[in-house]
Amino acid sequence: MNKLEKYARLLVEVGLNVQKGQTVIIAAPVECAAFARMCASAAYAVGCREVIMDWGDDYLARQKYLHAADEVFDEVPEWRKNFYNGYARQGAGFLRISASDPENLKGVDPDRLRRASIASGAALSEYRNAVTNNGTPWCIASVPIPSWAKRVFPDAKTEQEAMEKLWEKIFAAVRVEDETDPVQLWHEHIKRLSYYRDKLTEYNFKYLHYTNSLGTDLMVELPENHFWAAGSEISKGGIEFVANMPTEEIFSAPKFDGVNGKIVASMPLVKDGNIIDNFYMILKDGKIVEVHAEKGEEILKNAISIDEGASYLGEVALVPYDSPIQNSKTLFYSTLFDENAACHFAFGEAYPMVKGSDEMTPEEQKAHGLNISKTHVDFMIGTADLNIVGITHDGEKIPVFVNGNFAF
Repeated sequence: MNKLEKYARLLVEVGLNVQKGQTVIIAAPVECAAFARMCASAAYAVGCREVIMDWGDDYLARQKYLHAADEVFDEVPEWRKNFYNGYARQGAGFLRISASDPENLKGVDPDRLRRASIASGAALSEYRNAVTNNGTPWCIASVPIPSWAKRVFPDAKTEQEAMEKLWEKIFAAVRVEDETDPVQLWHEHIKRLSYYRDKLTEYNFKYLHYTNSLGTDLMVELPENHFWAAGSEISKGGIEFVANMPTEEIFSAPKFDGVNGKIVASMPLVKDGNIIDNFYMILKDGKIVEVHAEKGEEILKNAISIDEGASYLGEVALVPYDSPIQNSKTLFYSTLFDENAACHFAFGEAYPMVKGSDEMTPEEQKAHGLNISKTHVDFMIGTADLNIVGITHDGEKIPVFVNGNFAF
């Protein structure tokens, strides 16, 4: 079995953990059709009921945002609502193969991007809730496409060389090797992540205090009865799955109105086909009250104004600086990879990281400190000198990160 076949099998058997008789939805760019078909074959090999494809195209997406009638960006077709909400209701597994030119939508009217996000968030809320609350298995992974590969490796002499280099980095990040079984390697990796997950949940910190030389100085309050997650998750139907491949993070949710201070990004953020770089945020009582960016500031301002919850944090994630993706010394221009190279936050929707919250209404979740939004955007803040101090409910201070890595 070659590496491509191993990777497809990994996504199906560990990422989604496809069950016999289950429907599988695969969303993929048309440029990734060959690999998407491998994933479909792997899903049928384990007995899935049916594989349904949802194809995307960078070129057509750009043409739409540049030239479509203006009212299009306030609408979502009925078929798309029924497709995603309906299959989520049925408990289908959702595999998204994410690959795009990081600047595909550069120059597009930011207001069109903002309105399209609002419309999509409202129309596909049932699907989004299923994903956020683990109502059904889902997994996001990537394969190279030429425009992305050339962005990551601009010095490559040919397009083929850039593609080969990016494939090499992706295979390393997802633990697909020639002589080993990636399924077994992932089970071992999940076990390692679970150690930190359990340790952090046991500490039950009241606050985390972040500082580094970039200028981050942030106090993050955590909700009562919060817990941490890492590696794999369990769907409401009892299926263990891995939502992101790769994943190196241990994550939870902050108390949405309990974050104060300054966050300085350590890596660029790709949002809506645009690169946002050298940016920082000021937060007061949880709300992002200032944003500044050398590049893409208007895109960032639009992103935090999708709805009220978009200007509050919904995720806090810890990733050791000494991690495989960071050690690869590669800037992927892809949140899926770059977020697993560094500690990060997300503004927008919180995952249900308070005990019992997956059974609560959105109003009840908010009352327990969880942020509610139609968006969720990760951005990276980890550095080699990042220090994080955990503060317990009785005021004890315990080092969590020292110089970018776990202190325990």
